[in-house]
Amino acid sequence: VDAGRRLREKICEEDAKVIFYHSPYLRTKQTLDELIPYFSDDEILSCLEEPRICEQQIGNFQNVQQVLHAKEERAKFGRFFYRFPSGEYNKYSFGILRLVYIIMFTNCSIFNTGEAGLDVYNRVSSFIPTLVRDLDRHRRSGIDVDNLNVVIVTHGLSLRLFLMRWFQWSVACFEESQNPDNCELVTMNKRKDSEGHAWMELEENDRMNLCLPIDCSLPRNVQLHRMKNGVKPS
Repeated sequence: VDAGRRLREKICEEDAKVIFYHSPYLRTKQTLDELIPYFSDDEILSCLEEPRICEQQIGNFQNVQQVLHAKEERAKFGRFFYRFPSGEYNKYSFGILRLVYIIMFTNCSIFNTGEAGLDVYNRVSSFIPTLVRDLDRHRRSGIDVDNLNVVIVTHGLSLRLFLMRWFQWSVACFEESQNPDNCELVTMNKRKDSEGHAWMELEENDRMNLCLPIDCSLPRNVQLHRMKNGVKPS
């Protein structure tokens, strides 16, 4: 409820227009159910389930001790490249055809079939062109996309990897970051300079809460443009 109230305070303009994307996981659907009542039907242009922004997959039939051990390993190895094991299985239950299928078509070991942070990065990256196409579709229908609000209801790691892709962080910067609290709002605002160049900028409080270096709130290409041309935001 508090998240819905805080979101409504951020999106406070009259005749606000909002599009929602949400992970298919139950807990994100429950969060979405708390957000939706703060907006009228006229304000919500679309509400779409998006599997590519779901949580990191850590394997089926999970053993609690195995997962805890894997998380200890991940803390030493790094979140971006560490791949979770697949969980418990009966090694005698696989026939030859099943083994061939796993090896040939998933291209990974049966002992490590959970996702690495890199896998999550790849799938959230593939979501961005979909987001851009949806915005273009709304623009062609007459919506002022410069004043359109996009709300993505996702998970901590998926959020940070989405931001990593959008702002072009290095792996080292990602490894320094921390997940936000549950139901925390992380906001990117659109900015324009005097020459009409536009970009998204991470709010300063959110950058600090995510434990990110100061230069992680702007896309890399914007930073390079500023260094080259000395352009300042208006």
